[in-house]
Amino acid sequence: MKRFWLVLLSLGLVMAFSASAFAVDVKVSGSYYVAGVYLDKINLNEETAANNGQSTAFYFQRLRVGTELVVSPGLSLITRFDAMERVWGARNIVGVVSNQTNSAGTVAENENMAWDYAYVKYATPIGTFLAGAMPGGTFGTVFANSEEPRYRIKYVSPDYSGFSWTATIEKNKDNSYNSQIGNLISNYSTNADADTDTYYLSADYKAKNWAVGILYGYQIDKSKTANPNASNVDLNNFIKYGDPWYALDGSKATAHSFNPYFTAVFGPVKLQGEAKYVVGTVEYEGTTIADKDINAFGAYLDAVATFGPVYVGGTAAYAKGDIDKNDDEVNDSVNGGMDWSPTLIMWNEDRARWIGSIKSDATSNGFDSTFANAYLFQLRVGVKPVEKLDVCLSGTYAMRDKTPNNFDDSLGWEFDLTGTYKITNNLSYMLGAGYLITGDYFKGANQASEVENNYMIINKLALTF
Repeated sequence: MKRFWLVLLSLGLVMAFSASAFAVDVKVSGSYYVAGVYLDKINLNEETAANNGQSTAFYFQRLRVGTELVVSPGLSLITRFDAMERVWGARNIVGVVSNQTNSAGTVAENENMAWDYAYVKYATPIGTFLAGAMPGGTFGTVFANSEEPRYRIKYVSPDYSGFSWTATIEKNKDNSYNSQIGNLISNYSTNADADTDTYYLSADYKAKNWAVGILYGYQIDKSKTANPNASNVDLNNFIKYGDPWYALDGSKATAHSFNPYFTAVFGPVKLQGEAKYVVGTVEYEGTTIADKDINAFGAYLDAVATFGPVYVGGTAAYAKGDIDKNDDEVNDSVNGGMDWSPTLIMWNEDRARWIGSIKSDATSNGFDSTFANAYLFQLRVGVKPVEKLDVCLSGTYAMRDKTPNNFDDSLGWEFDLTGTYKITNNLSYMLGAGYLITGDYFKGANQASEVENNYMIINKLALTF
């Protein structure tokens, strides 16, 4: 019996000391925010008895949790999900709805739980390899960034004295036959090659006080190529591929994008800039539609100078516009991205996600989800009277790049005052107020009409962990 207990105790000690070999190290990070917002008008028309501009006020929240399961040194499985992304007390979304912005799930799924990322990361002496649904849509500065799930195979080189490079294969849309798609609409998914794929190469060099880089992308979009054998005439050649609905117009697009950036620090001054240029063609083989040339451009320059507790800064940005969808050019495929929120009202991720576009009845578009077809000029001044408090006042002027005939190009002026207090290292509170002096663009072709100014108040409690 003593031998039995001795053997059992020995086995127990072996298991105890080798437990780490069987365990998976779990790293958890994430964020949670809850915010309240009041917007005086979602319609910029002159107020009348029939149109009062419709103010809105509500609370909203989101929980985001990311995990890294370290299977062995250098090998990890990384995931992320969003949960409880909803307006307090509002009716839950039901039925088939569109995908949530910057998410792999629908709006309804995000109100409960939607998984966005699941990918393998394997670090080796010759570089890091990643495969799966992972973050994409970002590079360089915040300009033109819209972080979202992308289905990718990616290689990241080691750091060679500040220089590194990456190579990425990305599947944007798939229109091949499979049982999940093929049973929804008869035959439309029997296309042999109607996918969208993008290939990226990037190079970065980072020194002590400056950095430069460039991202090159090559995209082939055949997702709108109609299947001549399809029997979906009753659907008018429309399919639903995520969001929104779009027509199978028989087009094939090929595009080359060039995306350089820089950052630099000179004493108290920090500079950063980025540009994005896209060229290519849209071909309509076998149709009477004329081919189109893709020629889009956007750029951003930002400077901040800090003098003790006071800082001053300025931003200039541009995104080429395109208002004639029937001509032979596509000029508006570059925008400021969802991650860039230079103002509280004009272009802001929270306002766009929870309220939507702000416009007038005379305009088909206004302040949408991203900075597009516009110039922006901003000056700001801030002060940090104590380490945990940051107060900033900014003034922004925006104007359209391209407008319809008889439209004014002025989008207006916006003045924002925000204050952010860091309660702890992980918890902060922001209070902001924005006032929009509405530009004459929103009067449309009738410049004798009137529009109303607008204002918004927002407060937000944010937790990171």
